Amino acid sequence: MPTRRTLLTFLAAAAAAACTSPPAAAVGSIVDVQIVDRARGDTLTTWRHQGSTWVAGRPGDRYSVRLTNRSGGRVLVVLSVDGVNAVSGENAAVGQTGYVLAPYQTADITGWRKSYSEAAAFYFTALPDSYAARTGRPDNVGVIGAAVFRERVPEPPLGGWFAPPPLAKEGGAASPRMEAERRADAPPVAANSDSIAADKSALPRAPSEYAQRDDRKLGTGHGEREYSPTTQTQFERASSSPSEIVQVRYDSVQNLMAAGIIPRPRPIPRQPEAFPSFVPDPV
Repeated sequence: MPTRRTLLTFLAAAAAAACTSPPAAAVGSIVDVQIVDRARGDTLTTWRHQGSTWVAGRPGDRYSVRLTNRSGGRVLVVLSVDGVNAVSGENAAVGQTGYVLAPYQTADITGWRKSYSEAAAFYFTALPDSYAARTGRPDNVGVIGAAVFRERVPEPPLGGWFAPPPLAKEGGAASPRMEAERRADAPPVAANSDSIAADKSALPRAPSEYAQRDDRKLGTGHGEREYSPTTQTQFERASSSPSEIVQVRYDSVQNLMAAGIIPRPRPIPRQPEAFPSFVPDPV
C-alpha cells in the first residue's frame, strides 16, 4: 500500500470508557489492548509465557477489545480477531480498514462490524462455533491482534499554513463488502444489486484437521447484533508498515493450565492437630 495514500476508515463513536476494575498490565506502547468481560466489567488478567501475552476466557462470556491510544496524535488500529478483520470480515492484513482513535482516546470494540450502526457481539465459544471456523478459516483462532499506524501530518508550505483536513463524513451507506457479508448465525442473504461478490478466500470450506481434533480450544463467536454507532473519517498513514503490532492470545483456563501458562494451584498439605475434636471409632 502506498505510504501517502488517503484511506477511508471507521471512527469509533464510543466515548472514553472508565475502567471499573484495577488496571491490568499494559499491552502495547502506542495503543494499549485489553480484553474486558462485558458482564462483570473486569479487565481479564494477562499472563506472559515465552514472549506471548495470554488471557483466559470462559465459554459463553461476551467480551470487548478495549483500545487506548497512549499517544498525542491520531492512530489507525487494524483489528484482527482469529485472523479475521473485525470491520470488513476479510482475512486480516495490515493494509486494511480499521478504527481511528483520537489522542488519548479509549474505545471498546464489542463485536464484528455489520454496518455503521450495528455490530455482532464477540463471545468466547468452542472452536467449531467460532466465526472464523464457521466461515472456513479456523487456522488462526485464538489470537486478537492490533496493527497500529500513526497519522501522517503534512508540513506547512514555506510562507503559509496548510489547509485543514476535510471534515469527517457522517452516516452514509455501508461498504458493498460489509453489506454483502454473510451472517454466521443465519442462512446466506442475497446481496444488494450494487454489491460486489464475496472474495473467494472468505467462502466457507471444510474445517481443517486442527479444528476437528481440538473442540476444547476457545474461539470467538458471532453473537447477536447490538447498537454500535460509528462514522467515517479520512486518515493518511505515516508509513506503509505498522508502527507496532500488538497480539493477545487466549484460551480456556484449563488449557492454559495444561500448557503451563497459568500455574496450577498447589494443594496445602494437611497439618496434624493436637486437638482434632471428638474421638472417632476404631476401624
